[in-house]
Amino acid sequence: MRLKILIVDDEPIARQVLREELESIEDIEIVGEADNGNVALACILQHRPDLVLLDLEMPLMGGLEVVRNLKTGAHMPVIVIVTAYDSYALQAFDAGAVDYLLKPVAQPRLAQAVERARRVNQKDAAERLAQLQELAEPREAPPSSGRPPRKVVGRIGEEYFVLNASEISAFQAEGDIVWIFADKRKYMATQTLKTLEERLGSAAFRRVHRSTLINLDHIRKMSALSSQRWLITLSNAQEFVASKRQARAVREILKW
Repeated sequence: MRLKILIVDDEPIARQVLREELESIEDIEIVGEADNGNVALACILQHRPDLVLLDLEMPLMGGLEVVRNLKTGAHMPVIVIVTAYDSYALQAFDAGAVDYLLKPVAQPRLAQAVERARRVNQKDAAERLAQLQELAEPREAPPSSGRPPRKVVGRIGEEYFVLNASEISAFQAEGDIVWIFADKRKYMATQTLKTLEERLGSAAFRRVHRSTLINLDHIRKMSALSSQRWLITLSNAQEFVASKRQARAVREILKW
């Protein structure tokens, strides 16, 4: 079955590039283009595409607003975000996107996203509609819970991964890059260390160094290196050095 695709981007050149890159992919049909969010919504209703390649930064209505304005009962296509900014990855996945592509998009990566969308599109339409509508709704934590968001987006090459905070053992900054250590893999973060610390709250993560944030649940051993420095060993055998002041705070939390 041919996959019907709608291209949404306010830049004509960007739309042209996507068209050209899609030409080599079999069993697809480009049913239309839109240069802003309002036109995109009208095109989705008119053409009922299976996949929308959606830009985020557009006049009148941005990409995330487009998803949130698809009404219950309307046709719900598969959404793949195509943008020049990597800082919106978490919001995009929360809104129901199945993939997140950075411009300029390499043809093999675009083909991979189309294939992913094809697999998702094979699901029962009602199931996809219910799932994506739920994801597209703005989320607010219950007033009594006070729980911070527990998802983090990590990047390996051109692919993005949604990680649970519980599986992350540590974050470490190297200049402008922040690395995420999780599930025996190393990911590049899409946010600064300070932003991640604020997002995750104070429940499980603590700074042990100005460049390092660790998950207390992954600590397995603390060893004194000197009167001023401590070696913290995590469950994955990674080791991080903490100052005396920071180590004391961690020990107090762990009640060691």
